[in-house]
Amino acid sequence: MNLVERNIGKLKKLCDKYNVSTLYVFGSVTNKKFRKDSDIDFLVTFDAIELSEYADNYFDFKFSLEDLFNRKIDLLEEKAIKNPFLKQSINSSKELIYG
Repeated sequence: MNLVERNIGKLKKLCDKYNVSTLYVFGSVTNKKFRKDSDIDFLVTFDAIELSEYADNYFDFKFSLEDLFNRKIDLLEEKAIKNPFLKQSINSSKELIYG
């Protein structure tokens, strides 16, 4: 989590730029299992975006996160998670970063 905290200002600017309403981290970045080669898992909710602009916004945000943290990013949209076991697992470790 320290890596995320060190970049919180830049992260908030990206959230503003890419119409993010809420952003959470979850998984290994929130505990002692996080390593130098770990990816970072994010859970995002976007403000209302025109459907024609959604994909560009999503992928530009994801690639900007990868550039900021210099590592692989898993970016899940909260409303897309349908599996109750996955949702429970994410909710057990998620930490609000923005919103």
